[in-house]
Amino acid sequence: MSDNSSTKPLPDVASIAHSAQKASRKLAVLSGETRKATLLAIADALEGNGDRILAANAKDCVAAAKLLSSGEMTQALFSRLGIKASGIREMAARVREVANLPDPLGKRLAATELDHGLILHKESCPLGVIAVVFESRPDVLPQVASLALKSGNAVLLKGGAEAANSNETLVDIWRETLRNSPDIPRESIHLLQSRSDVLELLHLQGDVDLLIPRGSKEFVAFMEQNSRIPVLGHGEGICHVFVDRAADLNKAVSVTLDSKVQYPAACNSVETLLVHQDIALTFLPIVVAELKKANVEVRGCPRVLALFPEEKLVPAIELDWSTEYSDTILSVKIVDSLEQGLEHIRKYGSKHTECIVTEDQGAAERFLQEVDAASVFHNASTRFADGYRYGLGAEVGISNGKLHARGPMGIEGLTTYKYKLRGNGHIVSEYSSGVRHFKHKTLG
Repeated sequence: MSDNSSTKPLPDVASIAHSAQKASRKLAVLSGETRKATLLAIADALEGNGDRILAANAKDCVAAAKLLSSGEMTQALFSRLGIKASGIREMAARVREVANLPDPLGKRLAATELDHGLILHKESCPLGVIAVVFESRPDVLPQVASLALKSGNAVLLKGGAEAANSNETLVDIWRETLRNSPDIPRESIHLLQSRSDVLELLHLQGDVDLLIPRGSKEFVAFMEQNSRIPVLGHGEGICHVFVDRAADLNKAVSVTLDSKVQYPAACNSVETLLVHQDIALTFLPIVVAELKKANVEVRGCPRVLALFPEEKLVPAIELDWSTEYSDTILSVKIVDSLEQGLEHIRKYGSKHTECIVTEDQGAAERFLQEVDAASVFHNASTRFADGYRYGLGAEVGISNGKLHARGPMGIEGLTTYKYKLRGNGHIVSEYSSGVRHFKHKTLG
């Protein structure tokens, strides 16, 4: 990371975070209807400013095309950058989806009568201020911002430099719309400008409640190692499709192609295809032919290469099994058994999304139970691992971890809870002395 702190000193970033923290306190007490109405207005504003968004994105794409041609940007990153008119409509639709979700705040999660007149409630509430660092895809911004507002959180956003114009325009439209919602402070959303801003964020414990980096495994690890703020990393996707000996060939081909080709740059696209040896001779010629039609580079293990002496497939090396390509490349390996397939996934998987294609229910259930991943599928494309497709409205990211949130992280992942105890002069000494006794009765 380069350090541009001379152009943006620490107090500026600190004051931004502090203003967001103040704004979050106002958001936390707003009615659900106010947050919903504001999001619906923002969705309309995005569509109403479509030409403005497209013009800003065109500037980013022109600059990015030069980086692509010089090799300074990958095709996968470039493909995530562009926005079409249909994309703006989809942005707005996603914001409306979030707006129309049930209010996540003030939900009574549990109620316990500790004693007569002493009632304990567990209720959902916002986290406060979340900071999300992402690259390239401008459509991430309205998704994240809508989830934050719906859940009563202020948000600090840092997109990649390649999407600077697009992101700035989207935030400008968002904040302009907030002028018509006097109850919601414009300071509830901020766009940070430089990598040095991110470095400064790492030290703002107290004003920032959660960091969500969406990037490489190395970047997530850097954030975790250099901040005392909780970090929930958007997980890398080394996803597998395992074609079992009892697979339906048509389903196997369809699921494999969709998992790889539908959007190769996504973190939930498949990177390794594992094929049971009993079906390899029948299945692989069909799927490899279809992958080649889709311009997918196939990298095969020695047993795969032996089946295609005339195809000149690329030999897979050890590094391929642990690589997230985010591109039209697929590693393919023949395994002896379901056990060997499970072992490969345990060794190389990133605990993101894994799939088995089989008509054997016993094998399917074993796979679903034994595979340790945020999402585990049977006869379905890995591309379904998405907040919108799960009915969450959108997602802030996908977590491969096991604490707080796992898998596509929607509104619930941006809330926590507090205990509210209501009594009538109750004191602990009466219970410790035996004068009074707890009931601990669960209430409906």
